[in-house]
Amino acid sequence: MLKEKGALMFGDFTLTSGKKSSYYVNIKKAYTDPSVLRSIGEAMAKQVRGNRVAGVALGAIPIVVAVSLITGKNFSMLRKEERQHGTAARIEGEIGKGEVVDILEDVTTTGGSVVAAIHAVREAGGRVDRVIVVVDRGEGAAEALEKEGVQLLPMVTASDLGEMLARSRQAKKG
Repeated sequence: MLKEKGALMFGDFTLTSGKKSSYYVNIKKAYTDPSVLRSIGEAMAKQVRGNRVAGVALGAIPIVVAVSLITGKNFSMLRKEERQHGTAARIEGEIGKGEVVDILEDVTTTGGSVVAAIHAVREAGGRVDRVIVVVDRGEGAAEALEKEGVQLLPMVTASDLGEMLARSRQAKKG
């Protein structure tokens, strides 16, 4: 679906981590199609074990909502930083003390954003044991999460995408 929707792009990109990359996975280009978002939500919902799902704004929020609708579990939205107005909350959707929270993400590279999200959930009293991601680029996120005692569960890895692209190119040649 990612390939069909043109979510896999090639060129010169700077990632959130600051790393340079010759490819970019624009999940938003795919999941703005409701059928793709539903498919992602259904696949991720099968992996959810916590009492609540949470994700970092902006990229993960549609996924979190889709999974919440499928599973019936409450969700939380995590900002990268506290708001400077209103309630000044970093988290929308109250997390109970000791509540098990599965963090959902669209793409992981080094894991920096997800580690910050884990810390925010833990500071709010929640417990995080797993992060479920659509695409893991395989550039350190799993190792960073392991240091936090958290398991990374990717739906697709960069190597999976590479294999799919190689097969696609071979099919076009043949």
